[in-house]
Amino acid sequence: MKQKLALTLLGMALTLGAVSASAQTQQAAMSLPAVDAGSQPCLTCHGSDPKVTAILQSPMGVVGDRRTPFAQGGCTSCHGPSTNHIAMKAPYPDIVFAGPHRSSTKDRNEVCLSCHQGNPMVMNWEGSSMQRAGLACTDCHTAHSAKDPVLAKATQPQICFTCHQDIRADTYKYSHHPIREGLVVCSDCHNPMGGPGDTKNLKEFTVNETCYNCHADKRGPMLWEHQPVRDNCLNCHNPHGSNQPRLMIEPMNFLCASCHSAVSNTSGGAFGGAHSIPSGPGGSVFFNSALANQRQCVNCHSQVHGSNSPAGAFFIR
Repeated sequence: MKQKLALTLLGMALTLGAVSASAQTQQAAMSLPAVDAGSQPCLTCHGSDPKVTAILQSPMGVVGDRRTPFAQGGCTSCHGPSTNHIAMKAPYPDIVFAGPHRSSTKDRNEVCLSCHQGNPMVMNWEGSSMQRAGLACTDCHTAHSAKDPVLAKATQPQICFTCHQDIRADTYKYSHHPIREGLVVCSDCHNPMGGPGDTKNLKEFTVNETCYNCHADKRGPMLWEHQPVRDNCLNCHNPHGSNQPRLMIEPMNFLCASCHSAVSNTSGGAFGGAHSIPSGPGGSVFFNSALANQRQCVNCHSQVHGSNSPAGAFFIR
């Protein structure tokens, strides 16, 4: 009798253990990312479209990373529950990111910012020139791609040139930053999501600080400073391209003469006032013919960005 009771109690314990294990398994399954629930109904119809399935090869489609949309709920994380669309009662999901039937800019951006709001690159988006122009994230970014073209050096400039045609033209000029050659891209200098300084969406607070990221030899401080250089690199250079050497905005001597001339001279240097270039009323034919004719200013003033030599007051050394 006692043996039979013991066997009965053991069977009950095993049954309760199985039920408990089953409940734990069900609870664990419920805690997993709802990838199948969010994406499987979509892939039933769209699974053969490579434009849709490409997202499965992108960082957004990593199921093992709980920060990604697919770990949080699959397609519905971005496109909304879309209940009517799944039931074939509506032609489009709740949120459409591209095409003629795309949702409003506000709705599209809210979906993107729900994950990317904490990204330091996006912190200046509100109030930026792109945001004020009414652009949406998906106007530049392609989520359904193994590699977002705007994030790849080889393809990024062409995305930017879609709107910035004038900059594209500059890159084909005689002197230009190596953008077409794939060595420099727009995002090396600009943050399209908004910059901390001016309206050009520069990555740094000023033009000069942005240029110094590559041209550190021009940073200074130097013993002899050239004021226009310290003021703004754009006083002399067009960073996107120029038909003059060294990205100059106009021929060298004309550019120098715009400050160092008989009419407008602010330097007090050797060629200021009566000895300025080019020659004219009040100018010196001797100095112009002997030192400047058929030559460039930098033939002598080679340290035009500044000099650390005690004898470098005129930027000659």
